[in-house]
Amino acid sequence: MKTKTIGDVTIDTIWESGGPYQVPENVYPDVTPEIVERHRPWMIESCMEEATGFLIFAFQSYLIRTPRHTILVDCCVGEDKERPHRPNWHQKKWPWMANLLAAGITPEDIDFVMCTHLHVDHVGWNTQLKDGRWVPTFPNARYIFAASEYEYWKGAIAEQDWIRDAFNDSVLPVVEAGRADLVASDHEIETGLWLEPAPGHTPGAVVLNLEAGGDKAIFTGDMMHHALQVPEPQLSTIFCSDPVQSAKTRTEFLQKNADTGNLILPAHFPGESAGRIVSRGDCCMFEFDKS
Repeated sequence: MKTKTIGDVTIDTIWESGGPYQVPENVYPDVTPEIVERHRPWMIESCMEEATGFLIFAFQSYLIRTPRHTILVDCCVGEDKERPHRPNWHQKKWPWMANLLAAGITPEDIDFVMCTHLHVDHVGWNTQLKDGRWVPTFPNARYIFAASEYEYWKGAIAEQDWIRDAFNDSVLPVVEAGRADLVASDHEIETGLWLEPAPGHTPGAVVLNLEAGGDKAIFTGDMMHHALQVPEPQLSTIFCSDPVQSAKTRTEFLQKNADTGNLILPAHFPGESAGRIVSRGDCCMFEFDKS
């Protein structure tokens, strides 16, 4: 994604990985062949592999630089993580850190790390392995977790290996190091930068709002995984803890932001990633911002 500017704030992506991921039917239980065929022509232009029909996903963080702070939004899968349940993510060596440094930022420069939710692919770089221990990657940062999200996953760690592994190596060490701030779901990080509840994908998921210079950007995390969910907001993923609430949150968000000009930055949209929600007849569409 090209650098975006909102007032006096800049936004960049820190890329970890991406590419063809799954066919729609493996991601959205309620999708039909008719829905896929209806949207295939525009999807193959930017977010579907034509030959296989696989949806294209990105795994990336957003880097926000305001005049006062440097903020990292979501921390991808991470490096050296034990993820035997997800072979594609198991003990990987990604170029994420090199990409952060290439953006002119060191781990010491980060003031805040904000996780929109605590799924495994959003917390990985919270920590790194040093001398056999998982320690916070960003030694000077405050890590912002919605308290309701943290409490939910803390109570769920016995349920599945993938929950326990990510919580224990990428969340708990941050808390134990005293670097975490467990905040309300409408917490303000600084003037013009605040959280807003977005439950459904996970119980305590939030979006991050940014306003500066009369413009607005919204970092939506996994409220939407793919641009297909903009014209078809009823489609919740297999990863959503509450599919009905997820669809409700997404539908209300689309209605609120359609045709406003607000810049929308989802976590997993590929390529330019950022875009705007526009009305097209009786539905909404996502227009990628290529400027």
